[in-house]
Amino acid sequence: MAGITSIGAYIPMYRLSLEEITRFWRIKGAGGEKAVAGFDEDSITMAVAAALDCMKRSNELPQGLYFATTTNAYREKQGAAVIASAIDLKRESLTSDFTNSLRAATIAMRSAVDAVKGGSAKSILVTASDARLGGPQGRNEQILGDGAAAIIIGSGQTIADIEDTHSIFNDFTDYWRNSRDEFIQSAEGRFIDANGYMPTMQETISGLMKKHSLSAKDFSKIVFYATDLKEQAELTKRLGFDKAQVQDPLFAQIGNTGAAAAFMMLVAALEEAKAGDRILFAGYGDGCDAFILRATKDIDRARAGQTMKDRLARRAAVDYGKYLNWRNLVPIEAMNLPARSEPHLATRWRDRRNVSALYGVRCKKCGTPQIHPIGQNIRICAVCQAKDDFEEYRFSDKKGKLFSYAIDQLQPTKNPPGLNGVVDFDEGGRLICELTDYDLDKVKIGMPVEMSYRRMLQGQGIINYFWKAKPVA
Repeated sequence: MAGITSIGAYIPMYRLSLEEITRFWRIKGAGGEKAVAGFDEDSITMAVAAALDCMKRSNELPQGLYFATTTNAYREKQGAAVIASAIDLKRESLTSDFTNSLRAATIAMRSAVDAVKGGSAKSILVTASDARLGGPQGRNEQILGDGAAAIIIGSGQTIADIEDTHSIFNDFTDYWRNSRDEFIQSAEGRFIDANGYMPTMQETISGLMKKHSLSAKDFSKIVFYATDLKEQAELTKRLGFDKAQVQDPLFAQIGNTGAAAAFMMLVAALEEAKAGDRILFAGYGDGCDAFILRATKDIDRARAGQTMKDRLARRAAVDYGKYLNWRNLVPIEAMNLPARSEPHLATRWRDRRNVSALYGVRCKKCGTPQIHPIGQNIRICAVCQAKDDFEEYRFSDKKGKLFSYAIDQLQPTKNPPGLNGVVDFDEGGRLICELTDYDLDKVKIGMPVEMSYRRMLQGQGIINYFWKAKPVA
């Protein structure tokens, strides 16, 4: 039987108060806040973070990666391949993008289940990530948040078995963007609920329950996508579930995270589940996918490492002006400093292992790890002077300490000032790199740091991803 063998999630540290938005536009709105991806983050970098978090809890390397999103960084280039390179999957891994639907995550999940059951892969990592934009002054600007989650589907030591699935499609236009749209468009709310969301979700979920002669009382938890709390409450009532059975959608803390929302709720539910708990899980978007999950005796592994409460606790406020700048929604004065060099395709290809997964080398004679600047090769060991006697060594999953740093007030960045540091890795090796997600007042020599995959700059439509150091969460 196929099931979930590991889970992970990522929430950006930045939070934008909804009161700040409503105060700026002098409009009414709900309270709370939403998670905001940093200026150097997007759906791919968040997916990498969630995938790495998921893999920390797994004992095996996935044989494939499915990426679900409505906000892929490229319109013609596979995001899953970028992510697979960053998390260092084997070249033979199956990669695929699932896009253009809020239901992309559960479609990818069902495809992964079919692949595992069919024997084409022992395990597949499914990661969902979104950073959708709502037009300024509109309702969507207040409710849309950013985030990512990941699960591994396999047949080994599962933490939750997938007992059955049921899906329907529905060509209903409720939320959409065409190739020219920057912001989400939507139909009128009552029309969506009456003709799209409610009947589609009811038909799918009730159909799966009826198939197995199950009622609401047979489930410990129900986890399903909804646009907002009102929609969630109405569907809960129609299905006959009690409010206590419904997983918190985290709208007031992070907002609606689109294609990632259902997965993020599922991760939170599994972290709280007990062995034997039956969970009803459903995703929505141009139809519905519903799953019956049963927590196994190994469900305690879901609570290893960071939990959703830990991720929510790591936060820093961002003001509305900075948010508009990060999303390129307001023009600002251009800097008169020399521009950085644009990404060079040939150089990135030649050093792709170093760039994507931050590989360096380790001396075979003395065991010293060393990392060199991109485009340069190490031939002589800095410690024992051995020549051309190295093996590949990955630094992206290693932690270190800040040996030295410099604050750059003139560095071209959307979150000034720039901070550059020298990182000494705990197991050896030194790297000069940018820092991110820091509180400048708390930065100090010896501060523990870890590596984070980030968006550096874009030139000629090419996005340059690389690794930055950030304070250990």
